[in-house]
Amino acid sequence: MDICDLAPPYIRAIAPYQPGKPISELVREMGLDEAGIVKLASNENPMGVSPLARVAIDRAAGDLARYPDGNGFELKRALSAHHGVAPERIVLGNGSNDVLEMAARAFLAPGLEAVYSQHAFAVYPLVVQAMGASGVEVPARNFAHDLAAMRRAVSGRTRVVFIANPNNPTGTLAAPAELESFIASVPREVLVVLDEAYYEYLPAELRADSVAWLERFPHLVVTRTFSKIYGLAGLRVGYAFAAPAVADLMNRVRQPFNVNSVSLAAATAALSDAEFVRKGHELNRAGMREVTAGLKRIGLEFIPSHGNFVSFRVGDAATVYRKLLESGVIVRPISSYGLPQHLRVTIGLEAENARFLAALDRALKA
Repeated sequence: MDICDLAPPYIRAIAPYQPGKPISELVREMGLDEAGIVKLASNENPMGVSPLARVAIDRAAGDLARYPDGNGFELKRALSAHHGVAPERIVLGNGSNDVLEMAARAFLAPGLEAVYSQHAFAVYPLVVQAMGASGVEVPARNFAHDLAAMRRAVSGRTRVVFIANPNNPTGTLAAPAELESFIASVPREVLVVLDEAYYEYLPAELRADSVAWLERFPHLVVTRTFSKIYGLAGLRVGYAFAAPAVADLMNRVRQPFNVNSVSLAAATAALSDAEFVRKGHELNRAGMREVTAGLKRIGLEFIPSHGNFVSFRVGDAATVYRKLLESGVIVRPISSYGLPQHLRVTIGLEAENARFLAALDRALKA
């Protein structure tokens, strides 16, 4: 018998996460000039890295022979001051994927269940399956979370509910009042993980006061990231806010030194760069108007989005995706999310958005 046959069947059945195609891979596959490629596949910040974070990165690079602060004291102190959350409520992760996995590792096991929506972030079923637990996928309603149906899906075996708000890849948003009511209705023995990776892209009037809810809902975990509006996707820094007892359990399954020293320094500096965040927010809103107006001109349906991306329906998505690649434009197929006729595009710089729309128009007419 092969040793791999002895791995748990739920591990052998996992379909690995497929990230957006890197520029270097497209260069290898098609021999294109790297300088002429536009990548709009992974919801990255087109502005790049915060200037304050860049300075912090350069400083931290001089001390790479030392292990990082395993407790992340300075970043936790900065997050505590920025959000008004006590440090003992904070869990740091190697990207927000890491803290999502910590929640699953701390509260799931074979025989237990987690509830999540159709078309929701692909990491939810992956971390659930990795724990040997069962995932309960609730059909979406108009591409969005059907919170009423998700509440009905909670059973005596449910230990975790995952909610992405805004959701990736559809960009849909649950209204704050609806979301608050849902959390209040879920039994306290069920952990509600509220994934707010795209929170900073929301206008103020649409933002839920989720951090304040932590005082009333001890079964709530709020996760966020530095990979999106803060422009640190390559450094992988995420974090969670939770009740102290929940944070303690998550930290028990956290790998030692899971956030490296350069990432800690960069995230701490980026958090204080309010001007960079403001510019990123404004650039995204303007870019969203450009892209959605262009999709309308071309005659394509799209899902109204509250993130830094938009998913649009093209019919034969695989063919259109391939034609875009040949034009040097990388977007994201989302058939694995149950949307085989859609593609997702990240909002880029003005020139990148125009390049995408022109290439898309040519691809559809070819």
